[in-house]
Order: sequence, then structure tokens, then C-alpha cells
Amino acid sequence: MVFFWGNFISWRKMALLGALPCVIQGIGLFFVPESPRWLAKVGADEELEYSLLRLRGRDADISREASEIQVMTKMLERDSKSRFSDLFQRKYRHIIVVGVGLMLIQQFSGSTAVISYTSTIFSKAGFSVTIGSTLLGIFMVPKATIGLILVDKWGRRPLLLTSACGMSITCMFIGLAFTLQKMQLLPKLTPVLTFLCVTLYIASYAVGIGGLPWIIMSEIFPMNIKVTAGTLVTLASWSSSSIVTYAFNFLFEWSTQGTFLHIRGYWRSSTDFYLVARSGNERIIT
Repeated sequence: MVFFWGNFISWRKMALLGALPCVIQGIGLFFVPESPRWLAKVGADEELEYSLLRLRGRDADISREASEIQVMTKMLERDSKSRFSDLFQRKYRHIIVVGVGLMLIQQFSGSTAVISYTSTIFSKAGFSVTIGSTLLGIFMVPKATIGLILVDKWGRRPLLLTSACGMSITCMFIGLAFTLQKMQLLPKLTPVLTFLCVTLYIASYAVGIGGLPWIIMSEIFPMNIKVTAGTLVTLASWSSSSIVTYAFNFLFEWSTQGTFLHIRGYWRSSTDFYLVARSGNERIIT
């Protein structure tokens, strides 16, 4: 919707539209029952059963589920106590490198910046921003389901490699398109090629690197460091995202084609990371 309506209304009105779902959610939260697991954690057994009845229905038998939640909560509290310094133990070295590495690859691939600066890229290529943003907005809906459908059929590693190769190839062709534009060769090819490659770039991102790092993060960390390691990985993700989004505009002004060729080289090296990611003789990503 943002890609579509952004062509017709000002950014201030877009910001107000973006705030509307937040307001609705904020009001709705007053009517949402408290999390049963949180209530079990704080020892509120009666409130736990009441919350489950609201969630499952007044006539549901929630005694077994309530008991399971209480047992699981106690088990998690016992096994998940860790300090930040525990992450630097030798036995966790490989999985921390893989978890943080996946997030850095996801963000330093430039994916967030490319999506944020799509209109600038289309404008620079000479493609209609209105048409490009509208078509891309329509494409955004089905592309979100691509990775969800394939993740348990193909496996994590094949999807990551497919995603990295697809993004590398499309970046190379975007760089080629802007090189042709700079050399004033095939002027009609640059706009179309840029639009197609940006679309395929986003599709390749959705196939693997867009969501899989978060799934893999939840799978590779043992229970005792899951919370602490998850915090570290999330910090690495959003801090690197801020750096890339801030720097992309300066790189784009420095050299349009050079920016995408640089990203392409980065993706080439990321495929090696996916291939060798292992702990001892065991592959971490399968």
C-alpha cells in the first residue's frame, strides 16, 4: 500500500495513514488477554486459567494446557539463565559467528537501502517512478509468501544460496544497465532492465535472505543462551541496517553503477559463507 499510495499523496499524509493501524492496535490491546506464559512466569495461576479460557473458549478444557505451560515455563527459567559473557565461550564461537554473520549479510547486502530508495533508483534509470512503484507494490504481496512456501521443502542452505546468487546476478545487471547509461549506449534498455532487475532482486531477497536468518537464529542457539544471543544478533541486524541505509545515498551519488557492482561482489563472498558455515565437522545451516 505504501508503494501504491505514495504516488498520489504527500509523505505527511502517508505518515498519518501509517499511524492509523498503530492507533487501532493500541485500542485493541486493552481487550486482549494477558499472555498465559507470562502469567505462569509471575506465578499468577488463577489469571493464567482465566486467560486460557478467554483464548480457547469458555467450554474448553484448559487444565492440561495450563499444567504444560507451567512446567515448560519453569524449565525455561532454569535452563535459560545466562550472562552476556557466556556468548564468548569457545563452544559457542561458531554458532555466534553464523548467527551474527547471517544478519550482517542480510543488511550489508543493501536490501533495506534498495527497497527504501526504489523511487530514486527508478528515477535515475529513467523509468517512471509512478508505474514502477505501483507495479512493485502489487508484486510485494505475493512475494512475501515465496519463502514461506519453500522453506521446509528445499531446506535453509539451498534457499540461502539461491537467494544470494539471484541477488548477485541482478545487482550485476543493474550495474551493467547504469554503465550503459553512462556510456550513452542502448538508452531504451536501461529503464526496463533496471525495473526488471530490481523486481527480481526483491524476489530473490524474499526467497531466502529476507526471513531465513531469523528462523535459523531461533534454531541454532541452545536454550541457555537463546535470549542473550538473540539480543546480540538483533542489535547487529538493526545497527548495520542503519549504517547501510544512511550510506547508500552517498554511494549512489558517488557512482550509480559502482554501488551495485560493489553489492554484487559482496553477495559473491556471502555464498562462500553459506557453503562453509559449520561447527567442527557438522554443518550449522542445512
